[in-house]
Amino acid sequence: MEHIGAYEAKTHLPKLLANVLNGKQMIITKHGNPVAILSPFADKKKYASDTTIMKLKEFRKNKRLNGLNLKSMIQEGRD
Repeated sequence: MEHIGAYEAKTHLPKLLANVLNGKQMIITKHGNPVAILSPFADKKKYASDTTIMKLKEFRKNKRLNGLNLKSMIQEGRD
């Protein structure tokens, strides 16, 4: 795995990200000491917004406030 200094990483970030998109991994160092690993994101599906929205809609199904007034609950929390 390639080592790259933090200053160089900051200066050339777009180029580094392009390399990461192609599967390359790098260790970012500060004063010669490893501080981070720059690598491709492994679980894109876990953070997909459309999946998250679908899960939230599924969670909301058949859930009711049973007479509670959301507006008054918010106001109560502010007092």
